[in-house]
This record gives sequence, structure tokens and C-alpha cells, in this order.
Amino acid sequence: MDCNTCKERKMQAEPIPFIAHEAQMARMERTNKRLWIVVIILIAALLATNAGWVLYESQFMDEVVTQEVDTGDGDAFVAGIGDVNYGESSTDGQEKDAPDGR
Repeated sequence: MDCNTCKERKMQAEPIPFIAHEAQMARMERTNKRLWIVVIILIAALLATNAGWVLYESQFMDEVVTQEVDTGDGDAFVAGIGDVNYGESSTDGQEKDAPDGR
């Protein structure tokens, strides 16, 4: 056997019996049907989980709390629950007397 005949044999496809082709096509049809069923189930699961999250989030009510803070003469900063006063503010660089007389 020389190289030329060997290459020619490899280039020619061997014929497949028709019954084998039909069996393979039937198998692929069943596989495609199963894949479509899986896709439909996954889309339904996606919609169900999204609907579940919307239902879960709709159970809570958003409330807005407004609060007025009187800073008085000092610089008050609202920090969470209460306010923190960092002393009296002065514009001329001199300290003012505290309101309680200390």
C-alpha cells in the first residue's frame, strides 16, 4: 500500500447505513425535546423566583422620618439618635461664656 492510495481512502467518507442514520435522528429528536422541556422549566422557575421577590419586597413599607434640630448658638451635628455639640462658635477668635455660667 502506497501513500497515494492511503490518502485517497481517508478522503472518501464511508457510507453509513440508512437505518443507523434514522436511529441517530430519532435520538437527537428525543434529546431536543428534553432540552426544550428543561428550557421551559427554567424560564418558569425564573419567573416564579422574580414574582416571589416582588411579593416579599412588597410586604415592607418605606417610612420617611424628618427631624428638626435646634442647634442654638453652637455647632451641633446630628449623629444618629441624638445630636453632638462641639462647643460655642465664635467669629472673632475669643471664647464666649458658657450659658450655665462656668
